[in-house]
Amino acid sequence: MTVDLVQLEMFKAVAEHGSISAAAQQIHRVPSNLTTRIKQLEEDLGVELFIREKSRLRLSPAGWNFLEYTRRILDLVHEARLTVAGEDPQGTFALGSLESTAAVRIPALLAAYNQRYPKVDLDLSTGPSGTMLEGVLSGRLVAAFVDGPVLHPTLEGMPVFEEEMMVIAPLNHPPVTRARDVNGSSIYAFRANCSYRHHFESWFVHDQAVPGKIHEMESYHGMLACVSAGAGLAMMPRSMLDNMPGCSTVSAWPMAEDFRYLKTWLVWRRGTVSRSLSMFIKLLEERRELPTP
Repeated sequence: MTVDLVQLEMFKAVAEHGSISAAAQQIHRVPSNLTTRIKQLEEDLGVELFIREKSRLRLSPAGWNFLEYTRRILDLVHEARLTVAGEDPQGTFALGSLESTAAVRIPALLAAYNQRYPKVDLDLSTGPSGTMLEGVLSGRLVAAFVDGPVLHPTLEGMPVFEEEMMVIAPLNHPPVTRARDVNGSSIYAFRANCSYRHHFESWFVHDQAVPGKIHEMESYHGMLACVSAGAGLAMMPRSMLDNMPGCSTVSAWPMAEDFRYLKTWLVWRRGTVSRSLSMFIKLLEERRELPTP
């Protein structure tokens, strides 16, 4: 079997774009050349990497497996070239983060990284843990800050922050010491793939209580405004609440001990630590709050 780096670049481009024409435009090749080289690659491997559907190509199960190895190989080649050249990290570094982490935990870290490695184009995306994990697994993100621990065979990571989780309610609301105190109350939360939402719902279930209507929101600021207006409850990290304008317009109580603290992890695909990520981890280790487990 003879597979070269050009073939891997072509395969990766087609896999990520889902079409020959879009991939050809990105890597500046003629579509017929890509079609020929992809077919040669499949013949060499003895498997079909794509499921062909009219004008689109969808990865087969074997294609998904091969894409993971392709990304790792190309990342290692790129890192090797930089290391041999003795150059600082460079290129795009796609990083994902929980909204609260991006808002209050990592701004100084990102500023320090940009100052130390100006050749790196840091591209930050925010969203719930589920979306961030999907981004890392698909290769769209190099790494992401998510609610941990993360037990996935293709991921590795490290704990970096500890968050104290607070239940917020309208001002002058009776004390909230347990979920039964607010049984049936409407709550504000992120989308269903948010780990914090799962945590909030589990808090109710654990105390044999149930929330009322769950209103899905896009931001903590929206949640705070609704709770302040007397429309329900929400849950958020104390670090986020303390840094928000209007935090004094709601009442807040720490959650029960078993639900009070959550750890934020930085995760990445196992075996794919690029030079940019390696330097980011090194800087984070110099500043992080939690010891290595």
